[in-house]
Amino acid sequence: MKFEMQKANMLAEDINDFVKLVHNSYENSKYTTTTNKDKIYQIKLLIEEFRFQVLADELFRINRFAWDGKYTYLLIENFIKGISIIDEYVENNYNELYIFTAKLYTLKNAIISFNN
Repeated sequence: MKFEMQKANMLAEDINDFVKLVHNSYENSKYTTTTNKDKIYQIKLLIEEFRFQVLADELFRINRFAWDGKYTYLLIENFIKGISIIDEYVENNYNELYIFTAKLYTLKNAIISFNN
C-alpha cells in the first residue's frame, strides 16, 4: 500500500510539472511563431478542460496519509482520457510541439505502472 501511495504522489507531481511546463511555455512563447503559440494554447485549453490541476491536487490529498485505491484509480482513469487526447495532438503536431514529448512519455509510463 505504501508503494502505491508513493506512485500516486509521484504521478501527481508529474501532472503538476506538466501543467507548469505548458503554462510557462505559453507565457514565454513571445519568441516563437504564432502557430506554435496557438498550438501551445490548445494544449493549455485541453489541460483546463480535463482539469489536470484539480486531478493532481486530489491525488496528493487522498494519498497523503492513507491509500485510497478506488478513488485513485478513478482519478487516473479521468487523467488517461485527457492525456491520450493531448498525446495524439502532440504527435500530429510533432514539429512544433516536440518539447512536450518527453514529459508525455514520463506520464504515460507512470500510468502504466498502475496497471501492473
